[in-house]
Amino acid sequence: MPGKLLLSTAYFPPAEYFSLVKNADDILIEQHENYPKQTYRNRCRILSSNGVADLSVPVLKGAGPKTLIKDIAIDYSKRWQQVHIRALASAYSRSPFYQFYREAVEKQIGRNHKFLFDLNYELLNFCLDVLKIKKSVGCTRSFEPEAGQAYDFRYRISPKIKSDFCEKIHIQVFSNTSFIPGLSILDLIFNTGPDAGDYL
Repeated sequence: MPGKLLLSTAYFPPAEYFSLVKNADDILIEQHENYPKQTYRNRCRILSSNGVADLSVPVLKGAGPKTLIKDIAIDYSKRWQQVHIRALASAYSRSPFYQFYREAVEKQIGRNHKFLFDLNYELLNFCLDVLKIKKSVGCTRSFEPEAGQAYDFRYRISPKIKSDFCEKIHIQVFSNTSFIPGLSILDLIFNTGPDAGDYL
């Protein structure tokens, strides 16, 4: 979908997110919305030996219910970085390209950003680099109310909403018989390596 694209911030979001970025011209990440819970803004989904699992970045509660997403701080009293790194190792150590990307991904997770938005923005650019997608991604200057615009995907890519995105099938270590869509971009990267961008 060429043209403008408006997205939420997200923690290692699914392939659909990056497919939209790959095909857009003017990309903006919303930083002035009120922080919504239970979304990809602070979580991603991976495929483990026990099935689909969520990895969540714990956040500190803001001063009130209307804290802007850009002001949401990460809670480092929880050992979430170690948990995520161990979970990724358990889920993907047998995938073809895990060892190739492991160190770089762990370094990104361990950077200790104060704010969730800053962590996600850096992860987004890291993933775009791995996927060989050369795009400049900006941030909103003010909040644009939701008005059903075709370019607005802030609330359409969600773990609560079934996506109609047709994801290209790729190898998955624990998928057994059928392909499982909607997982973190890391699933695609660890399983397809340098070809990951071609699956978007």
